Amino acid sequence: MVEPELGPRKLAVLRAVVEEYVRSGEPVGSETIAERSGLGVSAATIRNEMAALEELGYLTHPHTSAGRIPTDAGYRKYVDTLPPGGRLREQQRRAIAGFFAEAVLDLEEVLRGTTRLLSRVTQYAGLAVPPATGEDTVARVELIELGHVVMVLIVGQHGGVEKLIIERPGDLREGDLEAFERRFQEALGGKSVPAAQAAALRMAGQAPSAERELLLGVSDALARMQDETRAYHIVVGGVANLAEEVAHWRRETVRRLFEALERETELARLLRDVTVSDDVSVTIGAEHPTTGEWGASLVSAPFRAGDTALGTIGVVGPTAMDYLSVVASVRAVARRLTEIATALGG
Repeated sequence: MVEPELGPRKLAVLRAVVEEYVRSGEPVGSETIAERSGLGVSAATIRNEMAALEELGYLTHPHTSAGRIPTDAGYRKYVDTLPPGGRLREQQRRAIAGFFAEAVLDLEEVLRGTTRLLSRVTQYAGLAVPPATGEDTVARVELIELGHVVMVLIVGQHGGVEKLIIERPGDLREGDLEAFERRFQEALGGKSVPAAQAAALRMAGQAPSAERELLLGVSDALARMQDETRAYHIVVGGVANLAEEVAHWRRETVRRLFEALERETELARLLRDVTVSDDVSVTIGAEHPTTGEWGASLVSAPFRAGDTALGTIGVVGPTAMDYLSVVASVRAVARRLTEIATALGG
């Protein structure tokens, strides 16, 4: 089916209806658009345009209300005609710049903060899928003596950190720890997490007692980094904001969405399914079975280290979303995350 072309006036009316409905949560009438949109045409003309937009499937009207609300197709047309790039509001720009100015160089910690940041600047829920740890490489292996125990610290190339405390080997002599750490770093540094674990186990099979115990600790820490339970790990922030959107959602829909946000595997797969470009992707309602069930929209973008895709960030909210602001925010945050991940990978 070929999508009908809309003239400038119909597009302007559709844009005005979407923005007014997002603002108010109430069906929008022609008089409201005539008063607030600055289109310079009469309410009767706007009424005719709204009727035509309804026939084309971009608007609908609930029950007996004289006002219209956008359909999923209406939101899609609105999103597709947004100006390229988009602009952040000054308050959003300051919040994003301030967060990244203070961000620590631990990518997962940054991602946790990022979901809260996205939630704060958009007023919806922020989401992030961290890099799959099994695809990371080992940047650093450290052995830290803490009295009767030793901390094994593994740092991934993209900022992931795993710590494990083991008993201090009884036959560890002075200077051994530093020597072992140098040897482990030479043998494991730069390898993928699975390859480093396999190498640590091979080395343990041929090592004397103290070194073997430490290598087994390193192997355990590497195994935890690639644990199956982390394969679909997702970070969520600001879920409470969704409860404020009852003007746009039925309470049952909000309840279902809250339950879905607890199912990490489903949500991570959804984000990977819908993030289909190097820039921002917008999925609206029935365009995906999951967002259709929620009556929600998802705005997402990948972040990278150089040319390597690492993970995804996004915002979920009602289809009556402030798309212009959310798209600009997600794009800006994804770019800053890419800068951090690239620096960590360098």
